[in-house]
Amino acid sequence: MGLKSIARLALSLLLCLGVGILASLVTRPEIATWYAALVKPPWTSPPLAFPIVWSVLYVLMAVSLWRLWNLEPRSAARSRAIFWFMVQLALNGLWSPVFFGWHNTKAALAIIIGLLIAIVLTMLAASRAERLAAWLLAPYLVWVAYATTINIGVVAMN
Repeated sequence: MGLKSIARLALSLLLCLGVGILASLVTRPEIATWYAALVKPPWTSPPLAFPIVWSVLYVLMAVSLWRLWNLEPRSAARSRAIFWFMVQLALNGLWSPVFFGWHNTKAALAIIIGLLIAIVLTMLAASRAERLAAWLLAPYLVWVAYATTINIGVVAMN
């Protein structure tokens, strides 16, 4: 692995983990107060599970981005995959401030549904450029689908 590839991996990790860290800054103060007071579906994981799972997912996302970014020669498929990756990452970064910061569970639900769609589009685009990059996002898709059911439950129950 060359210096350019290592730099791309480091930047991918910094970007994805940075989004996670920013989300946690908004989320963490609300867990014991506002979020604890919400009625949640019975299948909701304990709060401790979320930072562990998200940390793993952000690393998988970063590796996926790195694999796409590292592809040579560059192609339209690679560019589309990176575009959709950035769209889904922006939606990911938007969800926590809306849900936890603004306590707007309905708007957050719209965002997370958009995020689900964007992850699927990212995976489809990535599969045309580099299959492993697409498959690295599969656990993320499953977790966001699960989180969507929790968001739906919170909207319905509160």
